[in-house]
Amino acid sequence: MRPRLFALTLFALLLAACAPAAQDGPDTLTVMTHDSFAVSEAVVTAFEQQHNAEVVFLKVGDAGSATNQAVLAAGAPLADVFYGVDNTFLSRALEGDIFEPYDSPVLAEIPDHFKLDPHNGALPVDYGDVCLNYDIAYFEENNLEPPASLEDLLKPEYAGLLVVQNPASSSPGLAFLLTTIGHFGEEGYLDFWRGLVANDLRVVSDWDTAFYTEFSRWGGGRPIVVSYASSPPVDLIFAEEPLERPVTAALVADDTCFRQIEFVGILRGTQQRALAEAWVDFMLSPTFQEDLPLQMFVFPVNPNAQLADVFVDFLEVPQQPILVSPEAIAAHREAWVAAWTDAVLR
Repeated sequence: MRPRLFALTLFALLLAACAPAAQDGPDTLTVMTHDSFAVSEAVVTAFEQQHNAEVVFLKVGDAGSATNQAVLAAGAPLADVFYGVDNTFLSRALEGDIFEPYDSPVLAEIPDHFKLDPHNGALPVDYGDVCLNYDIAYFEENNLEPPASLEDLLKPEYAGLLVVQNPASSSPGLAFLLTTIGHFGEEGYLDFWRGLVANDLRVVSDWDTAFYTEFSRWGGGRPIVVSYASSPPVDLIFAEEPLERPVTAALVADDTCFRQIEFVGILRGTQQRALAEAWVDFMLSPTFQEDLPLQMFVFPVNPNAQLADVFVDFLEVPQQPILVSPEAIAAHREAWVAAWTDAVLR
């Protein structure tokens, strides 16, 4: 009997050793974002402590690239949550069926005009106006007036001054393309772009390259860049040396900017549904929303979020931005981008 008892005891010990350990540590939530995503460490820590979680951010390129990757992985997602798809790429995400619907209770606080997905797969987080930005010092030093309209960019004195993002890979790039379509119409926008090419236009793949490499404010050779209306005050706030006023400015004349809305959604197939819901609620809450302007140069959609005075004081808001419906974007985006590619890059 003793050998048998010993064998049973050994078998029991082996089973215990092979059994999975108790999960006493934090659950991990993976949030896929575009490369420009930023959030204060203290804000993330507050969520992690409240939910006994660890939040991991997976940056996978500009919004267009990130959306494409999310669509390719639909149903077997690379993350639990995806933030950063905007109204220019929203139809691609919805057609790709990447999100699980979620009726967040915080949606009751968000104005209806930001809610573009009736099934609440994509929930609005922030908005901003994509506008031309210019380097004030360059124009003063060269005794040149900054452009006052899109048409000005075709004048000889602005040759070689503009850098834009490729609309096939960049959401600000696509937003600016839509600005030109809204302003010049489908009959005239390509002629405008051909004029820009003749005036020595430079095209890069993403916002980071355009703003931090090509823009003269940061050592590049182009004093006009596609960015955001909110970029100048943020640039002022984070200047290495104290400044009295912004050193860049945004062109916010009528029909020169595009209103961009960014969304968050729970990716279909997540294994962390409850934690993903909590994170979406958190992104819509004032705690996260108040952190947005000084992190990503955008406005909160939750009207209960308070904006810092330093952000508001030097902000110029376009009174008449270009608006193109998500339905029109969904129907024509690929054709518009293809036509742009033929006219500009080939």
